[in-house]
Amino acid sequence: MPDIIRLLPDALANQIAAGEVVQRPASVVKELLENSIDAGSSKIQLIIKDAGKALIQVVDNGKGMSDTDARLSFERHATSKISSTEDLFAIRTFGFRGEALASIAAVAQVEMKTKRADDEVGTLIRIEGSEIKVQEPVNTPGGTSFSVKNLFFNVPARRNFLKSNPVEMRHILDEFHRAALAYPSIGFTLYQNDLEIFNMPSEKLSRRIISLFGQNYKEQLITCQEETDQLKIHGYIGKPENAKRTRGDQYFFVNNRFIKNNYLHHAVVHAFDNLLPDDSFPFYVLFIEIDPKHIDVNVHPTKTEIKFDDEKTIYAIIRAAVKKALATHNIAPSLDFDQDINFSLGQNTSRYPNFPTRDREHEIERGNDSFKQGLRFPSSSNPLEENNNVNWEQLYKSFENEEKPKTFETIRLGSAVNTKPEEKDVSLNKDLLYNENQSTFQLHQKYIVTQVKSGMLVVDQQAAHERILYEKYLNMLQNKFGASQQFLFPLKIELSHSDFALIMEMEEEIKSLGFVFNVFGNTTIVVNGIPADITGGNEKDLFEGLIEQFKNNKDELSIDRKENLARSLAKRASLKPGTRLTLLEMNTLIDQLFACKSPNYAPNGNHTIVILDMNRIEKFFTKNQF
Repeated sequence: MPDIIRLLPDALANQIAAGEVVQRPASVVKELLENSIDAGSSKIQLIIKDAGKALIQVVDNGKGMSDTDARLSFERHATSKISSTEDLFAIRTFGFRGEALASIAAVAQVEMKTKRADDEVGTLIRIEGSEIKVQEPVNTPGGTSFSVKNLFFNVPARRNFLKSNPVEMRHILDEFHRAALAYPSIGFTLYQNDLEIFNMPSEKLSRRIISLFGQNYKEQLITCQEETDQLKIHGYIGKPENAKRTRGDQYFFVNNRFIKNNYLHHAVVHAFDNLLPDDSFPFYVLFIEIDPKHIDVNVHPTKTEIKFDDEKTIYAIIRAAVKKALATHNIAPSLDFDQDINFSLGQNTSRYPNFPTRDREHEIERGNDSFKQGLRFPSSSNPLEENNNVNWEQLYKSFENEEKPKTFETIRLGSAVNTKPEEKDVSLNKDLLYNENQSTFQLHQKYIVTQVKSGMLVVDQQAAHERILYEKYLNMLQNKFGASQQFLFPLKIELSHSDFALIMEMEEEIKSLGFVFNVFGNTTIVVNGIPADITGGNEKDLFEGLIEQFKNNKDELSIDRKENLARSLAKRASLKPGTRLTLLEMNTLIDQLFACKSPNYAPNGNHTIVILDMNRIEKFFTKNQF
């Protein structure tokens, strides 16, 4: 038989390598920016057209290259960064594997102009699909200009997989932000379709953060610094009250290389303890300086993941550094050593003998009659106990006089989407008929319990409300119309560039849900209205929460955009545990739940209802059933 193994042609091998290195326009931006930084540039200009599909150009004033180096830079595994195995574990630069330019040139039309400071003329090279078309001298300024046109022109299948322009531009902005944050001493400029988006001079890190994310970050930055024998940490964290409902403003840099590490992210979040609102994410830009021999950066094609030889120690140091920063700015809680601890800890247990301590509760569970009797309220003339009873009565009176907490009526269910359930649920619904009477009640302001023909029905109020809202919002998106309630005073919301691009991409669908907003500046929107059935007062959290939930669903689920939006808004606008409901509100919720197409399940698949029939309840009280 003839031999079947053969070497791949260079052009085909480069295209295969490009599948790992060049996934989208943002991948090209990342590689070119890193090359310019490695070249010692003090100014870098990024020019984007058609979200990088038509043009990606990076112009720098770095060292430049000779004509020989310029030609070799397009060869696979040609690099100036390493020459031995030892060099691989002492890397402080970005590019080192020599695959980026060869991969880019394999799937695009590339033009490079480069010149060293001491050379009289520079070098021009044009390549299309790994084939060199032109190499000649050219008159060009010192540094390098790298243009990538018509990405994936020779791989149409790859080009068809690219997302819409707003999505691709959002990824490009992410890479631009990371490079600009890592090197605030370098001036960065960004042009999108001939419009200047950023023009940042060399500046301090704090100024760079404000230049990228807006003036509202000026008042929320907290300095974070720590130095140990193992590593150094410096950077900024955000105040807890400024935490956002959306991810994206969290940056870790190890030796100025951006990384993604959920374990270290947990260290930062854990340091905030209970200072963060629910479902919020703190802002941070933290730099870790560590000896390269303790890390391995060669574990991922995009080099955004690295390995540490002692990750637990780094976790502990980061957590301690963040807690120290919060305490220094009087944000983290601290012990008050002037307080009399006897006042806060000793009164109830020592002065009230009938107070059910943990030990007494244990004895009660074992059936000890003496302890049961001890829990009865005696009719003694002890003035201390009499005063205590009076205090309890006054406490309950104060609760009755307090303003009632927000109830379901203020949140409003709105009309149900469907008046008839699906056929498969009809028999179940008939069995669940109930009377609107006092037998319906709330359990711990989380579940609704009501009597039904066969026994007892328990409803998870949040899951049920999510199902109702999900079907309602999905109906709005399909009909492209949703009622809105207008604001008396418009609400201005500043967003990250990536979130702003995402909103612009989904503008029509978001407005179909009932949101009314307009663009106000590069990354700012003005919200004039929200869906009609949502209570006002937390509009900013609702809008940011919608975007964050949408991104979470996109990462975890394979669903289309409309279903994702309907699920996301239903999740963020639904009743939360702790919401007190009136009898009418509880019955209304159950009515609307069983008017849905699928009343038995929440959008995420969890049960909305549980039935305890009489036979099952009786078994709990039958001997030898436990």
